Amino acid sequence: MTCYDRRDAGLLLLRLAAGGVLAAHGAQKLFGWFGGGGIEGTGQFMESVGYKPGKASAMASGLAEAGGGTLLALGLATPAAGAAAAGGMAGAAAVHMPNGFFAQEGGYEHAAILGLAAAGLAIAGPGRLSLDHAMGHVFDRGWMVPAALGVTAAVTSVVVGARNRRVRQQKEGEQESLFDE
Repeated sequence: MTCYDRRDAGLLLLRLAAGGVLAAHGAQKLFGWFGGGGIEGTGQFMESVGYKPGKASAMASGLAEAGGGTLLALGLATPAAGAAAAGGMAGAAAVHMPNGFFAQEGGYEHAAILGLAAAGLAIAGPGRLSLDHAMGHVFDRGWMVPAALGVTAAVTSVVVGARNRRVRQQKEGEQESLFDE
């Protein structure tokens, strides 16, 4: 008989909450569900905030959120799922960073808590009430945690860095055109 404890129940609740919210956000981007823009609308938005090409960025963001969130909720491939979702939320936080921390001002609060929850789950593991546990942790090995988080951190740094350079160059170009008038 398997005995589940408070930690397992807590990890299950955290996985369901964070994973469910992430999956819903990803579905907005990918499919236009829940009032989202789908690939087309999200792609246009991504272009407007410096993530280019927009459609590819929308697809990557949607897959990180929907895929990572769904896998987190199920407790399957937890290191990769948590890392992917955390990377997606780091990209979202970069967009909201100029607005400060709090969400009511357009800040990065929401993206930060989802990203940190996803990263925390990648590190802590899914608990015994998970598909990873039921499958003998085939997709949840100890070495996978630093590998998944490291690769995601590197890719996210490159993508967000390129986006930030584009935004900075655009602002500098707008300021120069003001002086030319």
